[in-house]
Amino acid sequence: MSIYKIEIPTPYEVGDVNAFVVKGDALTIFDVGPKTTEAYDALKWGIRAAGFDMRDIEQVVLTHHHPDHAGWVDAFPNAEILGHAYNDKWLRHDEDFLRYHVQFYSERLFEHGVPQQYIQPSVHVRREIELVGERPLTQILNDGDEVPGHPGLKAIETLGHAQSHLIFWDENTHDVIGGDLLLEKITPNPLIEPPLDRTLGRTKSLLQYNESLETLRRLPVKKMYTGHGAELENIPDLINKRLERQHQQSLKVCELFGDESLTAVQVTKRFYPSIFQRQLGLTLSKTLGYLDYLEANNFITSTKNEEGIYLFQRK
Repeated sequence: MSIYKIEIPTPYEVGDVNAFVVKGDALTIFDVGPKTTEAYDALKWGIRAAGFDMRDIEQVVLTHHHPDHAGWVDAFPNAEILGHAYNDKWLRHDEDFLRYHVQFYSERLFEHGVPQQYIQPSVHVRREIELVGERPLTQILNDGDEVPGHPGLKAIETLGHAQSHLIFWDENTHDVIGGDLLLEKITPNPLIEPPLDRTLGRTKSLLQYNESLETLRRLPVKKMYTGHGAELENIPDLINKRLERQHQQSLKVCELFGDESLTAVQVTKRFYPSIFQRQLGLTLSKTLGYLDYLEANNFITSTKNEEGIYLFQRK
């Protein structure tokens, strides 16, 4: 695989996002930055520096649907657009899907203890979609599918950080294009996102994410090209480090309980006292992840009270 990395600025705290131009039998770009002027310029000059023109790109492949990765699908009108089926709802800016998101988040915030007057201001679905492109998928990639034009490059479903997340592993070189599954300096937030199957309720994103890390661990990876930051080579060591930190953070959350029964919001206030109000969605996602982990490992239990709100308590 000939891989050319392009660093693209984003308006987000995470900083630059990486796109990768890959030359095989087809010329493909993996991820395309957010839909901003600055990102477009970086894409254009990055592709040019790799020796190509934007019109040469034959395929856009998305690792996941988040705005910093799926913005500029519109910049490649002649290209096929490939990714997980979940991307398509976002790329179509599907009104029914957006309403489902708003309802899903409103219900989840309520059942985890957010007072009613704060729920609506906390749901930012429409604001998030502003920097997402508007060209739908031309091909859905399922777990195990080969990327067209790249023999041996397999899509592997790795949900958790996003309900659309795929990584792409090359059976020949043992390199992997990894999106946000494992990053050099930061741990991706296991975001609470509504599943495509509306009968499923809330997916336990951190537990999904841990399963995805184990999927990655089983691959004989030589080099991982990540969505943010530098390439990685010591994959199993880094996975162990991340899982150990997650375990320690979860135990700290467990210590906050004493003999009390607490809602997820009450736990979030205690664990993230300085930022929970500014970043309610992110901090609540992280807290719920730790609570799911603690419950799965028999440290705590949860019950739903008569008002429909979950209460967590230590075992």
